[in-house]
Amino acid sequence: MKNMLTYALCAVALSLTLSLPTTASAAECYADYKAKKDAPLRLHYGVVVLQNGCDKASAQREVAARIGQDGWTLLNVLSVFDSSQLAGKEASAGQFYLRY
Repeated sequence: MKNMLTYALCAVALSLTLSLPTTASAAECYADYKAKKDAPLRLHYGVVVLQNGCDKASAQREVAARIGQDGWTLLNVLSVFDSSQLAGKEASAGQFYLRY
């Protein structure tokens, strides 16, 4: 009897969990940026999905940390936007489109 009650409670908890909205269904936030590497000088334009806030200040911190792992220096976050403005940026960003 105890096992049946435990099973029933687990089933209810699982169904409630599955019915809740997930983070992936929330509107995603993106930023486009410019970065550089020195010696020799290399520049790139990129687009990233933001995970830690959807404003320019938090985007600057997040993008700098992520691209910095590969030796890039953030020059500027150009804009922060939602998926409705994502179209057309892939061609400009090339290999740096959603890379970081």
